[in-house]
Parts: sequence; C-alpha cells; structure tokens
Amino acid sequence: MSPTEVHGNPETYNPRKVLDHPDFQIVKEGDKLSPEANIAAFYNQNKEIHLVKKPKPKPGPGQVLLHVRATGICGSDVHFWKHGRIGDSMVVRDECGSGHESAGEVVEIGEGVSQWKPGDRVAIEAGVPCSQPACDACRTGRYNACPDVVFFSTPPYHGTLTRWHLHPAQWLHRLPDNVSFEEGSLCEPLAVALAGIERSGLRLGDPLLICGAGPIGLVTLLSARAAGAEPIVITDLFQSRLDFAKQLVPGVRTVLISRNKNPKEQSEIIKKTAGTPLTVALECTGVESSIHTAIYSMVFGAKVFIIGVGKSEQSFPFMHLSANEIDVSFEYRYANQYPKAIRLVAGGLINIKPLVTHRFSLEDAVAAFHVAADPAQGAIKVQIQD
Repeated sequence: MSPTEVHGNPETYNPRKVLDHPDFQIVKEGDKLSPEANIAAFYNQNKEIHLVKKPKPKPGPGQVLLHVRATGICGSDVHFWKHGRIGDSMVVRDECGSGHESAGEVVEIGEGVSQWKPGDRVAIEAGVPCSQPACDACRTGRYNACPDVVFFSTPPYHGTLTRWHLHPAQWLHRLPDNVSFEEGSLCEPLAVALAGIERSGLRLGDPLLICGAGPIGLVTLLSARAAGAEPIVITDLFQSRLDFAKQLVPGVRTVLISRNKNPKEQSEIIKKTAGTPLTVALECTGVESSIHTAIYSMVFGAKVFIIGVGKSEQSFPFMHLSANEIDVSFEYRYANQYPKAIRLVAGGLINIKPLVTHRFSLEDAVAAFHVAADPAQGAIKVQIQD
C-alpha cells in the first residue's frame, strides 16, 4: 500500500469494497434489523432511497472506526436522491451512501493512531484530501480544491449516514464536553457559512444582505450576527422561513420575495428595508433571479458572494456589475473552518441548536428523507440520531 492510500485516497474508500461484499444487501420491508447491524441510507441511479445493510469495517493504519451518533440531511443529499446528479462531475451511477453532516464516538483505532481513544466524541470532516506535499491545493492550505479528495456522500463515495463509519484519524475534530453530537453534526453547514463570511471579507458593522432563509441561509445569518454585521436583511420566498429567521435573530430585517416582481423591483424593496447602502451580499440560493436581485441591491464597490449552488450556466447583468465595480465571488465547500466552528459553538457565540426541527432514528432514515424533501413539512434541518 502506498503512502497516499493510507490517508483516504480513492482506493482506500473505493465504494466497490462495500457494494461487492457478500454482506451487502438492500433492506426490505419487514426485515429484522439488529442494533449491531451496519445499516445506512443509500440512494441510486433509479432515484430510489432505501436502507441497506453493509459490513462493519475494521480500521487500518491511520484510521478510526466511529459510531455515528448524529447526521443532518443536506439539500445535496435530497438532490442526489431526486435528480441523480449535481452538475456533470457528481453523478449517481450505482448504490451510493448518503450523509456528510455527522458527529460520532470513537469505537476502535487503527495502527499508528495516538490522538484518539475509544469513547472520544468527534465531529467528522467529510472531505478527505490527499494531504500529499506534491498537491498544490493541500500544500497551500486550500485543500477543498484537492483533485483527489474523497468527499463522503458525493458519488461514488458512500456517506456518513450509517451506524459504523471508517475515517482517517487526522480529519476528525474533538468535541468539547458542552457541545452535543447534534451540534457537532451542525458544524458542517456552519463550516460552509464561515467559509463564505471569511472569503467575503465581511467586517464588524457591514450592512449585509442574505438571500435565502434555508438551512445555509439561516446558519449564515447566525454567523453574520456573531461577526457583527448590521443591519442584516434576509430574503426568502416563504414567510414561514422568514419568521423562523426572526426568531433566531430578532434584529434581522425580512423581505418576502414576490414571484411577480423582477429583480430590479425587488432590489428597491430590499434597499428601502435596509435603510442604508448595502455593501455585502451573501447569496445562499444559487438561483439566477436571486443573484440578480442581490447585485441590483448593492452600492458602488460592493461584494456579492455566492454560497449557493445553482444551474450550470447563468447570465449576470454584466454592465451593471462593471459600472458599479461590484465584485462577484464564489466558494467551493470549505477549508480550515471546523476548529473555528467548534470554538464558536462551544463559546456560545453561535447557537445552532434551534435549526434542528425534526429528529428520526437511523432505522427511520427513509421517512426522514421524505420529510426533508417536502417543503410543506416545514423542516429546517432534519437529523438522524443513533
């Protein structure tokens, strides 16, 4: 085994090792499930979601076996189930395990692991880069760009929504005693928001627009308030989500987006609600019309930072951006954010607990997916706990 294979490269976590194992099977209705069985929620190329039973792994050198105690369902998990792909590079072609927002407990350690012991509580960073000196992305600290990254739950790699999960020891983060498994799993979407705030250059007192009050928009709202943005305006198509935002951060100003207004008209309402020129937008939907609205809401020299994921090709109001020197930037996942996320939660600067609106057992993971996928259910963050 080469050095790279020890540290979570594609061969170490080859999905065929699970799919071709004699113990792998799809769980049928009425099947008895042992509390020791390694069950997991999988989607496939037929747009089906179901439980599977798979082998309980043994940790190799540099690896840790975890009992996953809490996992949140992300919009990307639902998207892979319902649409079978995100863009052209992430395509569901076989049975694929879901979940990447997880925290758990160390059960067993492999050879050479000294920093962990059974019983330790950890948040699981789901993106495992190659960590090799020859990799520019890893060497320079922008490991989210590593071309050999294994990101659990992004096809073809199986996710962390499972009972027993094998993970490289160096990509786990210790949870303080006052941070629960539930909060530990929420550190993943929090890492997304923190990466956006860091790269947008948001500063104390900056007037801010947040587009979208879904899970990422709401955790961005909590983070931006902790960062000292003021005022903050948040938008959404659904009043219920804006009401939730107001409960989280009472001082936030809300704007209900109308399908009957164009982005320029909508931006006038946003600017009036802000009452002061807006210098930063954190766009959390990826929807073209929402990005346009954010752009038209900004003052000269502002920054529009796009966190959301949208369709592959979009048009932007080029001359408006040019004539107003508005910068547009993007993020791809995150890097170096987990330690910060855990510190902020442990220190009480960000309270992410209210984001969890629905909880399910691992055995009921399929039902959890149906709730997460149905806007009428009013879910913000659905969690599966074991």
